[in-house]
Amino acid sequence: MSNIKTKLDEWEVKDLEDNSSLRIYVESATELGNQSLPGIQIIYMGQYVTYEPLAVQRWAYQAYKTGKTEYLLEDKSWMAYEDQYVKNWLILGSPLKARVEVKSRTSSPKTREYVLPFELDNE
Repeated sequence: MSNIKTKLDEWEVKDLEDNSSLRIYVESATELGNQSLPGIQIIYMGQYVTYEPLAVQRWAYQAYKTGKTEYLLEDKSWMAYEDQYVKNWLILGSPLKARVEVKSRTSSPKTREYVLPFELDNE
């Protein structure tokens, strides 16, 4: 079976300071990760954040250790400045969700959430 990718969403947040924008592209895929299972990918600034069962299980464990249900993926986010960023989150619960929060210098934070196409066994 071949991997089938489907566009879920595409959006941008403009920065009126220099007329740039932060663009987010979200797609679902039928085969992601080492186990070739369904998941979603969030693409921004040439970076890919892959929400597949093994990675999400690892992130969920880290969230559990800290007692949080909303886990910021610091190494998968761009937070070079306080007034402009792209933050990627794992939201625990049922259903599991991916959250993207984007802020430019001239906008308020914009947030969108996407339901993951799987559940964790040990949740």
